[in-house]
Amino acid sequence: MTNNLSNKRSISNILNPEDAQSVTKKQNGLKTNQVDSMVNGISGDDEFMDDIEDSCVVVEYLNENMPISENNENYIKWQNTISNVVKSVVSIHFSQVTPFDSESALVSEATGFVVDAKLGIILTNRHVVGPGPFVGYAVFDNHEECDVIPIYRDPVHDFGFLKFDPQQIKYMDIQALKLKPTLAKVGSEIRVVGNDAGEKLSILAGFISRLDRNAPDYGELTYNDFNTEYIQAAASASGGSSGSPVVNIDGYAVALQAGGSTEASTDFFLPLDRILRALKCVQNKQAITRGSIQVQWLLKPYDECKRLGLTPERESEARRLFPGKIGLLVAETILKKGPADEKIKEGDILISINNTHISSFIEVDDIFDSNVGNTLEIVLQRGGKDHTINCKVGDLHDITPAKYVEVCGATFNELSYQMARFYGIKAEGVFLSSPSTSFNFDNNDRLGWIIDTVDNRNTPNIATFIEVMKTIPDKQRITIKYHHLTDQHTQHVKSICVDRHWCSEFRLYERNDETGIWDYTNIADPIPPEPLKPHSAKFIGIALDNSDISKLSHSLCMVTTTSSIPLDSVSAETLTTSGLIVDAEHGFVLASRRVIPHDCLDIYVTFADSVIIPANIEFLHPTQNYAILKYDTSLIKADIITPKLSTKRMCRGDKPHFIGFTHNNRLVTSPTTVTDISSVSIPSNLIPRYRATNLEAISIDCNVSTKCNSGILTDSDGTIRALWLSFLGERQENKEKVYLMGLDIVDCIEIIELLKKDIKPKVSIVDAEFGSISILNARIRGVPEEWISRMEKQSNNRLQFITVTRISFSTNKINLKTGDVILAVNDKLVTELSQMNGVVRDKLNLTSLPPLCFKVVRDGKVIDLNIETVEVTDTNHIGIFSGCILQAPHHAVRQSMINIPSEVYCTFRGESSPALQYGIQTTNFITHVNDIETPNLEIFLDVVRKIPNNSYCNVRLMTFDNVPFAISLKTNYHYFPTAELKKDLNSGKWTVHEITKTNEKNKPT
Repeated sequence: MTNNLSNKRSISNILNPEDAQSVTKKQNGLKTNQVDSMVNGISGDDEFMDDIEDSCVVVEYLNENMPISENNENYIKWQNTISNVVKSVVSIHFSQVTPFDSESALVSEATGFVVDAKLGIILTNRHVVGPGPFVGYAVFDNHEECDVIPIYRDPVHDFGFLKFDPQQIKYMDIQALKLKPTLAKVGSEIRVVGNDAGEKLSILAGFISRLDRNAPDYGELTYNDFNTEYIQAAASASGGSSGSPVVNIDGYAVALQAGGSTEASTDFFLPLDRILRALKCVQNKQAITRGSIQVQWLLKPYDECKRLGLTPERESEARRLFPGKIGLLVAETILKKGPADEKIKEGDILISINNTHISSFIEVDDIFDSNVGNTLEIVLQRGGKDHTINCKVGDLHDITPAKYVEVCGATFNELSYQMARFYGIKAEGVFLSSPSTSFNFDNNDRLGWIIDTVDNRNTPNIATFIEVMKTIPDKQRITIKYHHLTDQHTQHVKSICVDRHWCSEFRLYERNDETGIWDYTNIADPIPPEPLKPHSAKFIGIALDNSDISKLSHSLCMVTTTSSIPLDSVSAETLTTSGLIVDAEHGFVLASRRVIPHDCLDIYVTFADSVIIPANIEFLHPTQNYAILKYDTSLIKADIITPKLSTKRMCRGDKPHFIGFTHNNRLVTSPTTVTDISSVSIPSNLIPRYRATNLEAISIDCNVSTKCNSGILTDSDGTIRALWLSFLGERQENKEKVYLMGLDIVDCIEIIELLKKDIKPKVSIVDAEFGSISILNARIRGVPEEWISRMEKQSNNRLQFITVTRISFSTNKINLKTGDVILAVNDKLVTELSQMNGVVRDKLNLTSLPPLCFKVVRDGKVIDLNIETVEVTDTNHIGIFSGCILQAPHHAVRQSMINIPSEVYCTFRGESSPALQYGIQTTNFITHVNDIETPNLEIFLDVVRKIPNNSYCNVRLMTFDNVPFAISLKTNYHYFPTAELKKDLNSGKWTVHEITKTNEKNKPT
């Protein structure tokens, strides 16, 4: 872990200022004033500090200025020490499986070292072991590997123990490092031996400069150590070195690497005093007792203590008793309702506990840990006066969560001491550790929320929260009250929809330190949804003098989609747009595919901001960015009007009226002018996903339209001319690029009319992408003059030719090639891109369509081609394996590739999954498992169902760029079961099928 600390460390206790000139002779090319700055503990200029590692300069300086014999002897001794130490150091590859408390889910690497070779105990950092579920393995110096399980993580201090089976290491003698906390002294030369920056082994040199630094602050809403001194040195360790042993020249571990500064080569080491005690408890099979009065202390120097009220007598006494110390402990934060609440106050100076004078955190920990449940006498100084209090020591483990609840796809745990301490509040409450579609309060601020009430019932703790959630049916809309840890004054209120169908699990996970696994039990099955009742809604007309346009509010609604599964590479999220009710009798609504990318989601339609009812997908256009939904008309009693739809295409210069909805769903209107109608090409994404293609979009001159993500264009008589839609584009800097354009309603009418006749339409398209070129470019490409003349005579909107920009992969043979200029289709001159929309027909008509007769210009020659059309099929089968979602390559993938190596395509991988840990990337294709070819998802799932739990399998893959590679992957069905989702092609409903099973108690759904 690192932090943005600005303070630099002083090395003046190592070098003398007068020696600085000799350092300037080194090959680093240091300036004299820069070295002087180093020597005197001044940071120097930033460019200089970024270009060198001054700890290396110090070591180089010391080595070159020692007597030769002494230098050689020191070098040989260090060499022998390191060669022994590395036998104890391991590289830890781990996954923190789920967000828990302050920690997010992740896959990472760190370091640890053996502290008991017989029992198989490895010491590492608490932020490595993590407070929640952990899966990992250790790699020894000879590259032997073994599984590790967590057996202890300290509630506060940054250390924890992992356990391995020593019998699994067969080719080396495991050695344990001895812990010697008393050997950590200022000026001591040390080495940090670990897995620095992801390297297998790195040895970093440094010197201890401080022993009494307060614990580093890594920021809010994350893990922070406190109530302990830290050791400071300059070793320039980076990510991956967490958990490394800090050893002296005799090979003893004198500290534990814990963190560092990003602004300097400063490192922070945890003292070993409490670690050594905990280790002895483990070795003796004793409980590791941890006591607390829920007070955070800071070590402050005497001058500051005097300003806080330390009397001269107490200062003199402390300096006499502790001659090497610089100050005393001062109360910083006292938790509400804790043992010390209203007894100790901020700024109180700690003098003694049970007549033992205190000078360090180590003494405080030792007393509290040995007196859990006992009452202690504590002497403090406040305002120059002694105050004696009696305080009962609480159990620190009781306020450290060891279980969490999963429901509606979100996870919750009891508010921890770690989080409560930062804000001085009571260590109690329902902490949202991992949001979901139901419990997602803010996309930009996902961590730090406390649930106050659910469905108008208080939820002060996890137990109450569980009982409340048991009673709520699936799809029920309830009210939630909640607040953020950083703002205790503001309570938020929100209505949510309870998802127990996509996210059906309701589980309680509890930590098991014997097995290292978090056991779970299923709490309750989902309660079926309650029957919906019809409601009435009143529409308010648009505030315009034109009554025909004003009443269009009766034809508009809001469409909200909630996705829990990232299908087709589209993020799982909740989106809202406006919809146009194109048939009030049947309940058909037209909306953008930006919010309806696929059908593995929930859709709701809201009328007049009054009534919300579910809807189903009736049609998804494969290229034109619109979807048609259907709602149950019996559930809404309102004056809903079917608007008149224009059958005439819009032209440049038309003057429609714009009606749009802003990002906060506020309706705005404005007269406007059509400035352009042209073909658009939305850039493809690095990870292919749905995008509109072969589209002629409408541009308008309207300032308010740029602020609206949806709307309509209408004539003065209320005739709908176009839809104003949002189009999903490429991803830029972790943000989705969204384009706003108009789509002529004429492009939708044929589909709408079929649906009104209760005919299920389908569209067969020429699976290629088209764009437009000017007459000049067409002439250069060899288009004959007679065709140019025909274009100039027949085109009324824009002079252009249509050209092929990309060919999609298809099992059907496509004779078109990139660069072809389209002259005619079935002997009809092609003047507009809308003529390439495809062929619409009855879905029940299964007879094949005749090929289309294309006349194109290729390489300057006019040729005739017979082109087959294809129907784009939606995803209807999903596999989940080792935390990644697999499916057949969806249409966006086929649009981007010239060949498909396999029908098993990775569209998503979990942030803490084995898929990520072992190297499966999004957009990879899986071609073989254990040397068995997996051409499709059915065969793949049949192969992987035979792979045992917690065992390796060999997987051969192909990148998106058709580069083959192979990995070995270890399964973990407890946290990452294998499953599949299938859609019934008749009903359109998705069902979940379990494939892997663990024990009956821990059976995944």
